[in-house]
Amino acid sequence: MAAARNKRKRRPRRGVLVRRWLGVGALCLVGLLYYRPLHTYVDTRQTLVERSDQVQNLRDAKLQLQRKLADTSSDSALVREARRLGLVKPGERLFIVKGIGAWKHAQHTIRGHGR
Repeated sequence: MAAARNKRKRRPRRGVLVRRWLGVGALCLVGLLYYRPLHTYVDTRQTLVERSDQVQNLRDAKLQLQRKLADTSSDSALVREARRLGLVKPGERLFIVKGIGAWKHAQHTIRGHGR
């Protein structure tokens, strides 16, 4: 029994303890030295992903604007926009027709009762 008690209470040699603590210290030092670069790497990677998304969105917007510009540069688009603004070509007459909505409603009512 005394031998068992001596084995339990027996501490490792001083040299072994020093090596263990030096190993733990070295691991902590390596962890501290790698923390900052890894943190910067992760932040930079996240920023890169965000910027890539922004670039893609800007490319899509540019393409959409180029298409819109191509559509508005044609003569038919120019004429269509002038008509929308109420402009007429020389020699044409402008007629303003009002009450189209009421006329359509009346036509629909007349056709509905005729059946």
